[in-house]
Amino acid sequence: MALGFALIFALGGVAVAIAAFTYARSAARQSFDRLLLGAASQIATSVSLQHDGVSVDLPVSAFELLALAPEDRVIYAVYGAEGNLITGYRQLRPPVDGRQFFSGTFAGEPIRVVRLERPLTEPGYIGNVQVLVGQTLQARTELATQITRDALIVVALVAAVMAALAVLAVRSALAPINRIETAFSRRTAQDLTPIDVAVPQEVSNLVDTLNRFMSRLNRQVEVMQNLIADASHQLRTPIAALRAQAELAADERDPEALRRIAARIRARSVNLGNLTDQLLNHALIIHRADAVPLERLDLRVVAIAAVEEIDHSIFGTRAQPGLDLPEDPVHCDGDRLSLVEAIKNLAGNALRHGVEPVVISVSSQAGRARIGVRDAGSGIPEEIWSEAGTRYARSSGVSAEKAGLGLAIVNAVAVAHRGVLEFRHAKPSGFEAAIVLPLTGRGSR
Repeated sequence: MALGFALIFALGGVAVAIAAFTYARSAARQSFDRLLLGAASQIATSVSLQHDGVSVDLPVSAFELLALAPEDRVIYAVYGAEGNLITGYRQLRPPVDGRQFFSGTFAGEPIRVVRLERPLTEPGYIGNVQVLVGQTLQARTELATQITRDALIVVALVAAVMAALAVLAVRSALAPINRIETAFSRRTAQDLTPIDVAVPQEVSNLVDTLNRFMSRLNRQVEVMQNLIADASHQLRTPIAALRAQAELAADERDPEALRRIAARIRARSVNLGNLTDQLLNHALIIHRADAVPLERLDLRVVAIAAVEEIDHSIFGTRAQPGLDLPEDPVHCDGDRLSLVEAIKNLAGNALRHGVEPVVISVSSQAGRARIGVRDAGSGIPEEIWSEAGTRYARSSGVSAEKAGLGLAIVNAVAVAHRGVLEFRHAKPSGFEAAIVLPLTGRGSR
């Protein structure tokens, strides 16, 4: 950053120096050109017509003006209407193109010349007399140099002040970044809480972005930690029971007893598979909430996919859930896999604990989309609806056969889609659990 500022100031200094020199040269030229024009005007007014021709009485005041530059040489020439030299230096000739001011050389030195015409109209003489006055450029150059030098001194002082202010401004601007760096350096690897550092408005967006990133990272860490804790807590008992049954089978010699043990081992294996599925599905849903972008979905397609993917052997029933779908699409932004998994969990609860018929329905109203499962039973008691979507709630039915994460998975999917898990008593009878989501597209009107 310091190198960048130095380069900017260097380029700015070069640009200012060029501009100052250009301005100074122009100012010096204009000043001395006015002196030349004043001297030429006075000489022109001294031109008169005598009986023997044009006469010039050079005024002393004309050269007093140019004496302000004592180091410079002054030359002049006056030409008649026929182009004849009346007085002055023959080496000084009027330009062919008729310019008023022009540059040239005299005795090897550069000069600046002004040309002024004076018309004379007298009996026997009609024409323009041309007056030329030139001056060497030493005073002009000195004046331009002095103006440039003075301007650069002022610019250098201003640049020094600006550089000091820039250093202070940069340090002040970087101070919040240093505070953030200090706050991070003092943290442990496990500390993913939001940054609480006083910063100006310009840096607050950076802090908000960092906090959102750490929040997502913290959720991923929590998913991993919860998965480890759930696995160690929920799988230990069924695995121990499975091992005990296997040891009994190893020592059993009675074929009938051995068949009973094998049946229990099979049942334990199925339950262990269910536990593992719930634990992994819950971790997967939480992970996808931050890792997978949402896409536009038709909830009718989600409902059909959920029905097709239900494994009835898990629920001990062959009953097929019905579908209650509208004719028009019901669109929302979502993750298809997560929504299908959530509806499968709701349908599984209804098939396992509810009363047939079980129906998966989709509807929309007042800018909200609704996809849910209803059955003819009484459902979850209303007094525990508020905790039904939490992990290991009383209503989840935690046991050695299941982890009680079904409704927790559904609630996590609803939250990830900016929606809610909602329970209600169906009309005229029955119970419904549904995910309510924001509509998108035409259906949101």
